[in-house]
Amino acid sequence: MIPQGAAGAANRPDDTTIPTTNLATPVATPVTSPGDDDPCERTAAAEPAAPGTAASTRFTRPTGTFSSLRVRNYRYFFAGQIVSNTGSWMQRIAQDWLVLSLTGSPLAVGITTAMQFLPTLLLGLFGGVLADRMPKRRLLIVTQGAMGLLAAVLAVMTITGVVTEYHVYAFALLLGLVTVVDTPTRQAFVSEMVGPEHLSNAVSLNAANFQTARLVGPAVAGLLIAAVGSGWAFALNAVSFAAVIGGLLAMRTSELRPVERIPRQKGQLREGLHYVRERPDLMWPLVLAGFIGTFGFNFPTLLAGFAHETFHVGPGRYGLLNTAMALGSLAGALYAARRGNPRLRWLTGAALSFGVLEVLAAGAPGYWSFAVLLTLVGICGLTFNTAVNSYVQLATEPEMRGRVMGLLVLVFTGGTPVGAPLVGWATAAYGPRVGLLACGLVSALAAAVIGLVLARCADLRLRVDLHRGSGGRVVAFVPRQAQPAESPSRARERELAAAC
Repeated sequence: MIPQGAAGAANRPDDTTIPTTNLATPVATPVTSPGDDDPCERTAAAEPAAPGTAASTRFTRPTGTFSSLRVRNYRYFFAGQIVSNTGSWMQRIAQDWLVLSLTGSPLAVGITTAMQFLPTLLLGLFGGVLADRMPKRRLLIVTQGAMGLLAAVLAVMTITGVVTEYHVYAFALLLGLVTVVDTPTRQAFVSEMVGPEHLSNAVSLNAANFQTARLVGPAVAGLLIAAVGSGWAFALNAVSFAAVIGGLLAMRTSELRPVERIPRQKGQLREGLHYVRERPDLMWPLVLAGFIGTFGFNFPTLLAGFAHETFHVGPGRYGLLNTAMALGSLAGALYAARRGNPRLRWLTGAALSFGVLEVLAAGAPGYWSFAVLLTLVGICGLTFNTAVNSYVQLATEPEMRGRVMGLLVLVFTGGTPVGAPLVGWATAAYGPRVGLLACGLVSALAAAVIGLVLARCADLRLRVDLHRGSGGRVVAFVPRQAQPAESPSRARERELAAAC
C-alpha cells in the first residue's frame, strides 16, 4: 500500500538481480534468481541503515503478530490507546444520542459529524506541517490534554443540564480542530517509537486496538447512558486521556528515534505537495485512499438503510451488522500484523477485493448472507487501511513524513463531508442496495485503474502462465523488455517495479 535517486545500470530480462532502490526509509528490494522474471516475487532479509543516511532494505515478515510490543515505549503507548480509544467510542455514541435526544432530528446528528470532520477537510495539510516542525511526543501530550479538557467541559455542561445542540456542534468543531494536528502527529510518531523494522506491525496493532475499542466502547456507553445519562460517558472519556498522557510521560526518550525537525519557513506546505506529486509510488496510493475513504467507507448511512428498509429488522440486529463489520476489521488488523511491510500489489489488491465484496453484499439475498459478506468487507477494508498507512510512512523521507501523513488523513477522512451526502442521496432516492452497489463499483474501478497505472509507470506487463506449477505465480506482473540504455525515466520505472 520508491524512488529517491537513480538505480544501477540496466539489466536484461535474464539478469539475476534488480538494483536496490535508494530510499530515505526502509523499503523493498526484490531479488530474483535465474529463470525467475518476476521482480515482486522473492524477498530477502532487511538490512539496517545508519541513522541519518539513506537506507536500502528488503521486505521482511515480522517474527510474530505482536512483535512490536517488545518495544517498551510502544507498550506504554499501546496500553494508553486501549483505554483512550474505548473512551472515544463511548463519547461518539453518547454524543450522537445526546444530539438526537435534544433535537429529535437525525439531520442534527449528521451536522455534528460534519462539524467534526470539516476541519480535516480544510486544514488537514497544516496539521502535517506542524507535525514535522515540532517534537511529536510533546505535541501529542498537548493535543491529548486538549481533547480530555473538551470532554470534561462537555461532561459538566451535560450533567448540569445546560447543554444545547449548539454547544455540541461547537465542541465537535473544536475536537475536529485538535484532531487535525493530533492524527498525523500520532501516526508519524509510531515510527519514532518502533523504527522501520516494526512499523508495519505497529500500525496493524494500532488498528486492532481501535477495532477492539469499537466492540467494547459502544456497549459500555449504551449501559452507561441508560443508567446515568450521556454526561457520565463524556466524563469517563475525559479521564481516559490520562492513560495516554501517562504513557507518553513514562517513555524513555533515549530509546526514541526522533527525526530532525524542519525549521519554520514559508512554502513548506507547497513543498509537501510537490514531493508527493513527484513520487508516483506515493501519489497514486493516496489517490486510491481518497476514492476508498470518500465513497467506500459510508457504512453508517448504508447499514441503517439495509436494516430498516431492506431486511426490516430491529435495533438488535442492526447492532449485529455493526458488530460483524467490527469483527472483520479486527481480524483484518491481526492478519496484517503477521505480514511484512506491504507492497503496492497487496495494497491495490485489498482495495479491489473490498470493492468487489461491497458489490456482492449489495446483492445479498438475505440478512445472514449480508452479515457474512460484511465481515469479509471489514477484513479487506482494514487490510487496505493498514497497508496504505504503513506503506506511505515507509516510503516517505522522515523529514517529510508529517506532511505526507497529513495529506493521507485529508484524503482518507476529509472526503467524508463530500461522499456521505452523495451516498445518502443515492440511498434515499434508489434504496440501500443501489447506494452500496455504487460505493463498491467506484472502489473496485479506482483500484483496478490505479493498479494498471502503477504497472504502466513501472513498465510492467501482466503475465499469465498456466504451466508455472507450484514453484511460481500463475498470474504476475513482470518487466517488459529492458531499454538498451539506462535513463532517468527507466531508473524510476525500475525503482517503482521494486516496490510492487
